[in-house]
Amino acid sequence: MTNASKPPAPDTAEPSDHQNPNVDLDAMLAAAKPGASASTPVDATGQRCGLIAIVGKPNVGKSTLMNALVGQKVSITSRKAQTTRHRITGIRTKDGTQFVFVDTPGFQTRHSTALNKSLNKTVMGAIGDVDLILFVVEAGSFTLADAKVLSLFKPGIPTLLVANKLDTVHRRAEIAPWLRDMQERHPFAEFVPMSAKNKGDIERLFGIVGKYLPEQPWWYAEDELTDRSEKFLASETVREKLFRFTGDELPYTSTVVVDKFEEEKSKQHKRFIKIAVTIVVERDGHKAMVIGDKGERLKRISTEARQELEKLMDAKVFLEVWVKVRSGWADDEARVRSFGYE
Repeated sequence: MTNASKPPAPDTAEPSDHQNPNVDLDAMLAAAKPGASASTPVDATGQRCGLIAIVGKPNVGKSTLMNALVGQKVSITSRKAQTTRHRITGIRTKDGTQFVFVDTPGFQTRHSTALNKSLNKTVMGAIGDVDLILFVVEAGSFTLADAKVLSLFKPGIPTLLVANKLDTVHRRAEIAPWLRDMQERHPFAEFVPMSAKNKGDIERLFGIVGKYLPEQPWWYAEDELTDRSEKFLASETVREKLFRFTGDELPYTSTVVVDKFEEEKSKQHKRFIKIAVTIVVERDGHKAMVIGDKGERLKRISTEARQELEKLMDAKVFLEVWVKVRSGWADDEARVRSFGYE
């Protein structure tokens, strides 16, 4: 990250409505909308660019939010907790501002395995050198796990409270006092009640975030969406399908390793890519679970992963998927590193 000086901190004083115990959520949302100047295009000399960390406990919707902000899938999503394991950068350029989002693993507060220590190191590295933190929680909820993540934040980095999954809250009148309680827990610059699945909320978030980024040249080309390689996206796509089709049966310690990623010339296709991956599990029983009856589950995982990769890469993909047992790998620091974790 560059050492460009940051712009003056935006006015984060709360509207008087925020202090009114009878205020409804609609009024709060209206008050939170950015001013017109937040999305005003600037010329090349006034470009804005900066790092925004998306941080929270496992399974609060960080990856869904990342994909919505980027406008394309760059981070895997699953109802299973702890699926994001790497610092994944998503890029979006809008109206003279380049937003560089960092999607982090959910901070692990259980089981101090080598894998979890690696994941937590990734989180700590992401929040230490950014221009803005998006602290994602479920609207209306604040657990001990949320509190542990919040305690990691360093003073001096502006933090927005993103109250996600607002669409699941049935009694919205209860959100206003909850938001006031959250403001007492941490000096949040602003709070943003929203749903990552709502396009209007995503656009509103862009307007808010842009105010906090320094004026400096963009780091990436305007059309770039991620700094991750296609090889990395291949392993993540297979891993997403693995968790999606095994549900809670398979321990989250299972992982995917890319053995081969080669692009070959083809007269029939403008791009032809051969990929071979290995799904690594810890027990023979887990291997049987992944393969399924007569190989049907593994075939479904492979087929859906291949189809998605063909869309992501705009190429014809030949995908081979194998399953191997590596007992205790998640608690072996050397093996964790060999599988691509920091």
